[in-house]
Amino acid sequence: MAEHLAEKGHTFRRLLRENLRLVLAAAAACIFIWLLEEVGEGELTKLDSGAYLLFVQTLRQPWLTPYMESISELAQPVVLLVMLLAVEAFAPGRRPGTCAAVNLVCAVALNVLLKQFVQRPRPDGFRLIAETGYSFPSGHSMVAMAFYGLLAWMVWHYERDRLVRWLCVIGFGLVIVLIGISRIYLGVHYASDVLAGFCVSLIWLALYTKLVVPLLMDEKVTEHE
Repeated sequence: MAEHLAEKGHTFRRLLRENLRLVLAAAAACIFIWLLEEVGEGELTKLDSGAYLLFVQTLRQPWLTPYMESISELAQPVVLLVMLLAVEAFAPGRRPGTCAAVNLVCAVALNVLLKQFVQRPRPDGFRLIAETGYSFPSGHSMVAMAFYGLLAWMVWHYERDRLVRWLCVIGFGLVIVLIGISRIYLGVHYASDVLAGFCVSLIWLALYTKLVVPLLMDEKVTEHE
């Protein structure tokens, strides 16, 4: 009996590992649809109200604001261009720079389409920086998850040193989360905008790494599936 249960547990873990992309994409899609319905009602969600209380009313301090502005700029075009050049120069694979650039361009285009579709106004009355355009989903959050998420995927699949893989993936993950938090802190996005941006890019990455990355990267280098 115990051996049978252990075998079933092993099978479940194997199936989960083999279909992790599908599981993450499905979960992200469910969350995004829920957020889209909430935003469509035209009222702030409990998530937005709670995040405003935490990140704006409680966490906002004069000394912290410059750091949040700097973190937010990690998703700005100049920084991303420098990162793309570094990826092209140092990352393994056949066309790593092209792979990262195509991913970034597509994520930005998808964000523009979604913003035009939803047309949610930005928060008003407590912004610390000037921003234009619609609010949902957050462009910085989508770009952060798509771009730095792909870099994390590359490191996990191509880096041979286990410690380096974990440190880089955790580091990129922190960058993604902090960029999202910075947009709420600076008052230019609601929390639901940020979470929606993360979800859309997770869905996009699941498709991109499955369908497009094999065409642009040398899969023979992959060692850590």
